[in-house]
Amino acid sequence: MFGKPKNNNNDNTYGIVGIGRFGYNLAVSLSESGADILVIDKDEDKIKEMREYTENAYVVKTLDKKSLSDTGIQNCDVAIVCIGEQLGSSILTTLHLVSLGIPHVISKANTSEHGEILEKLGAEVVYPEKDMAVRLANRLITSKALDYVQLSEKLNISKVTAPDFIVGKTVIESDLRKKFGINIIAIENKEGLTVNISPLYVFKNDDILYIAGEREKISAFSAY
Repeated sequence: MFGKPKNNNNDNTYGIVGIGRFGYNLAVSLSESGADILVIDKDEDKIKEMREYTENAYVVKTLDKKSLSDTGIQNCDVAIVCIGEQLGSSILTTLHLVSLGIPHVISKANTSEHGEILEKLGAEVVYPEKDMAVRLANRLITSKALDYVQLSEKLNISKVTAPDFIVGKTVIESDLRKKFGINIIAIENKEGLTVNISPLYVFKNDDILYIAGEREKISAFSAY
């Protein structure tokens, strides 16, 4: 049964139900980052493939509460339901995982109505296609951004190349917080990543800035 002693309090274990495209990429990414994962799917070929990444890969034909419990998924810190296309199965599986007492259950949803039901069951809801579409739209709007993450309606993080007008100036001289309402949270260049940024740091041509702020202010900075 899945669930072994952890090396420290930060070693979360993850249970993934459904190895479609979303579930597969999630499982591989977690495994490659060193996370301890358990995966469940009804397809034997998919489970055989996943055994390259974890020995805790189980074929479960019927996702009832007992079958889920038999895998040991209730010992996970986080369980992710990746079967959003199958509405009934997604809802019942989410209900079972919540009732098994898993601290954090995340479920994939394809529609807002589906998501509302999952939230009422006690799950955190993700909308992979919608989230990726919003992320792409924001990257297109902030055309000079290398990457863009929306943390909330008010807080966004963007990764941009240092614009010419600040190259050769210090952080104080540029005063991006006052002029644009954004904060620099890290700077990356050939020397590595710096998170503790001195006010006297001089911007270079190859700097990549990690900036935080509202979308409109990030857009204004990128378009300046």
